[in-house]
Amino acid sequence: MASNNAGMEQLAIGIDIGGTGTKFGIVDREGNVLFSSEMSTRGFDTIEAFIEELHKKVQPLIDNVGGTGRIRGIGVGAPNGNFYTGTIEYAPNLPWKGIIPLAKLIQDEFKLPVVLTNDANAAALGEMKYGAAKDLNDFIMITLGTGVGSGIVANGNLIYGHDGFAGELGHVIVIPDGRYHEGTGKKGSLESYASATGVRNTAIELLENSDTPSLLRDIPKNELDSKKVYDAAMAGDQLAKDIFDYTGKILGLALANFVMFSSPSAIVLFGGLTKAGDLILKPTREHMEANLIQVFQNKVKILVSHLKESDAAILGASALAWDVQ
Repeated sequence: MASNNAGMEQLAIGIDIGGTGTKFGIVDREGNVLFSSEMSTRGFDTIEAFIEELHKKVQPLIDNVGGTGRIRGIGVGAPNGNFYTGTIEYAPNLPWKGIIPLAKLIQDEFKLPVVLTNDANAAALGEMKYGAAKDLNDFIMITLGTGVGSGIVANGNLIYGHDGFAGELGHVIVIPDGRYHEGTGKKGSLESYASATGVRNTAIELLENSDTPSLLRDIPKNELDSKKVYDAAMAGDQLAKDIFDYTGKILGLALANFVMFSSPSAIVLFGGLTKAGDLILKPTREHMEANLIQVFQNKVKILVSHLKESDAAILGASALAWDVQ
């Protein structure tokens, strides 16, 4: 560590690489994001060009806090990021294909230790270090956004599995031969129903298969999204409420299965859909309890994440960096 930084508090860098944008920031141990910014993930022909640009953007933030000597390490959350190997493997929504040695490339560019995991696992770690799961040893984090991501913590440890890819609860089949999932080619996965995309598809199905009057009938199909379904439900629209009831039913059923698998003390929900509040939380809780066997009933809290959505990805990734060797 540089001598002029002796005695100064150590900081961590969190980098969240998404399909369209990459967020990054410098975080202290309490989870305060001191500096942050973002850049596009797209528009770079090679991963090397992307990392070079990332370094150019992050270096001024490092200089702002007194230089590399204060930085403990870099944590990176990315789709299909493998904690064990430091590689991104066949991420369908990133511009670079195949297996990419991301951690090593970033380490070489920044000259700092780097730890990588997938974005949902990073969210779980962030929740455990800074958020609603602080001091919890057993919980499941579910992110309800465009897709459904998850991270499972048991006995205080994130479950990675033998290959680094454990915890893909969004791809668990909840309805045999159910709705087709474009991204995976599988049918009936939780993500097909309990994501923002799933809410939109449920709305389209209900509108096509019923004559119930609804405010949603005035919205062109290509403009329909989960936010508009929420607005209609808040305006008292029965069909819109039915959409959330159905979504909560499927989610609750899936959560019951997850509870019986790892017996968490809490399930932490995060992401855009949680903004629907009781519209989705009430049916989710009811159907989770209804599908649990007695020994698990009334034991598991459903919590909504405390982390600010704009900072959560950076915080989650940064949580990885405190444990670098």
